[in-house]
Amino acid sequence: MAAVGAEVTTHAVGDRVAWCIVWGSYAEYAVVPAWQAVKVPDALPLDLAAVSVFQGYTAHYLVHDVGQLGPGKSCLVHAASGGIGQILIQLAKRSGARVFATTSSMDKAAVARERGADLVVLYEGGRFVEAVREATGGPGVDVVFDSIGKSSLRDSFRVARTRGLIVNYGNVSGSVRDLDPLELGESGSLYLTRPRLADHLRDAAEIRRRADDIFGALLDGSLQIGIAGRYTLDNVEEAHAAYEERRMIGKPVLDIINK
Repeated sequence: MAAVGAEVTTHAVGDRVAWCIVWGSYAEYAVVPAWQAVKVPDALPLDLAAVSVFQGYTAHYLVHDVGQLGPGKSCLVHAASGGIGQILIQLAKRSGARVFATTSSMDKAAVARERGADLVVLYEGGRFVEAVREATGGPGVDVVFDSIGKSSLRDSFRVARTRGLIVNYGNVSGSVRDLDPLELGESGSLYLTRPRLADHLRDAAEIRRRADDIFGALLDGSLQIGIAGRYTLDNVEEAHAAYEERRMIGKPVLDIINK
């Protein structure tokens, strides 16, 4: 931290801090509201802290606040080899839940297994539904985390248990524009939600709670996050192209832009 405002008492010049959802951060210096910045433990490298906040906070609120996972619960994570998918698997397992995952290839399936998924199956046009239902003894899973959207959402309905929860937190394949609420009833009185991160980072206490959990898990080794690439600020176009390429093909998007 290079400077602090006159009325800031929670931070000091020289503090190691991390933040997310602040416009203008893609720069050598950024102006960040004090309540959004969290101190980074001395033992945690700054690059690892930087890649962990946005995706880590997202996975944290999905698992703990929206999905409310824990022992005896089960979930399905789509796009499980992606950045958020990998963290979702680990946090869900850490909560005591049983975790199923889907990927588009065997290589990506290996990543999901490495992160702790109990069963990983390929999408294959929705055929994962039968495999997951069989593994749960028939009912399906309690929660589905769906970041894909248009091409997967209705299969997500099919794999959820009666009165299960569908969490659509992304639309990589496009937005669903023809959904009739009646479908939720016909699929087993399902609950469908479309949350966003900003509404789960409402104040400093909420941000600090999530940061403490994520940073603590990184430090004790129960959470693993890889850094896919590092790019300097004078190579913005290459960094953006690499980000978009990894995002579109479902690879981890854990890029850190260094000065």
